[in-house]
Amino acid sequence: MANEALPVAPAQGRPGEGQSRWSPSYNFQKRLFILPAVLLTLCLVAFPTVFGIYVSFTEWRLNAPDGRSFNGLDNFRTIANDGRFWNALRNNFAFVFVGVPLQYVIALGLALLLNQNIRGRKAFRVIFLLPFMLSPVAAGWMIGRSIFDARWGPIVNVLDDHFGIEWSFYADGNRAMFSLILLSSWYSIPFILVMLLAGLQAMPREIFEAARIDGADWWQTLRDMTWPLLLPVSLTAVVLRMVFEFKLIDIILVVTGGGPGNATETLTAYIYREGYQSLNVGYGTAMAQVFLLTIIFIVTIFVLTVGRRVRDVV
Repeated sequence: MANEALPVAPAQGRPGEGQSRWSPSYNFQKRLFILPAVLLTLCLVAFPTVFGIYVSFTEWRLNAPDGRSFNGLDNFRTIANDGRFWNALRNNFAFVFVGVPLQYVIALGLALLLNQNIRGRKAFRVIFLLPFMLSPVAAGWMIGRSIFDARWGPIVNVLDDHFGIEWSFYADGNRAMFSLILLSSWYSIPFILVMLLAGLQAMPREIFEAARIDGADWWQTLRDMTWPLLLPVSLTAVVLRMVFEFKLIDIILVVTGGGPGNATETLTAYIYREGYQSLNVGYGTAMAQVFLLTIIFIVTIFVLTVGRRVRDVV
């Protein structure tokens, strides 16, 4: 009895062990796990997109008693002849193709500076990140409506009292656009700065030591090593900023409201006013569809062009 062997229970395998990964039940389990994500995507992305395309081909005013009616391409014909639409799109291009390069150049210079072993580096990092900690509305009110104010702003008073220069940041459309681009850049530079600084700190130090030993100066190191290695991070940062600048509306509404006239109005602000304030949902949705296709086209061209260079480097 003492030497009688006790029965041993069979070893329990892992759940699903012995089940082929290609079996129908295993595939069903995988599909079951991704089903919530698919349903969420359909509800929040696919359905609004399809419905928006449909609405863009309709005459739909929320204050009209006859409701929604199909009008074919009438909304898009109106867009083609709408000078306000093209002016707003031109302003978007100014924010993207002037503001984003300005943001990137300044952010790159600050990232290279903060990547050095300078005194007070941590404090400077916090200071340079302060603008991005504000909301765009707060930044627009603090800078655009207070510091840039034509009557009580400190910059205007200093120019008038000490230099005899009468200046207004919003006296005409060109000055207002320039001021808003500066304001948007001031707010957005920390975003690019953080990404570039992270990319710089992730670079292996050995290759830079080898370049220094080989006699490469600062400019050669930046041009032939630092800049190419930063291209993947730079591409991501610039694409995100391009999309954000295309969608810019909060600073515009707070600071100038699109004025003087419609000189600083962006397409997002125009769509908001047409769709939500004028209740012309059909036309506003049609403009949104055209705007979306424009953003997709420009961003795709940029990614394909710069991405080819990134692949060559990587």
